[in-house]
Parts: sequence; C-alpha cells; structure tokens
Amino acid sequence: MATNALSSALTLYGARTLTLEQAATQAGVSEAEFVRQLERRGIEVTEAERSAAFEGDHTARAD
Repeated sequence: MATNALSSALTLYGARTLTLEQAATQAGVSEAEFVRQLERRGIEVTEAERSAAFEGDHTARAD
C-alpha cells in the first residue's frame, strides 16, 4: 500500500472531497480495507458506507 496515496485519500475522504469508492481507488486498496484504515485513524464512516464496503468483502481477519 503506497503511504502517500493512502494518506492523501484519507485526507480527501475526511474532508468529503472524495467518496469512499473514489478514495479507496486512489489509495489502491479495497473499500473494506479503506474503511479499516479510516476507523484506525478515528475518521468517521457512516454505517451505510461501512455496510456497503464489507458487503462483498470475505477476507479472513484475525482481529
């Protein structure tokens, strides 16, 4: 994951300049991974966005 691309996408999403889909694409990660990154940084994600992002994500996690 490219740190600069992720950082930029997080900032733009946090300012609501990009949608979740656009920001995840810019960061080069799945929407589900982008939501995880947002949550780790305390950036608000609506329940609707979170649900949509994880709807098709069946990645095994060891949280």
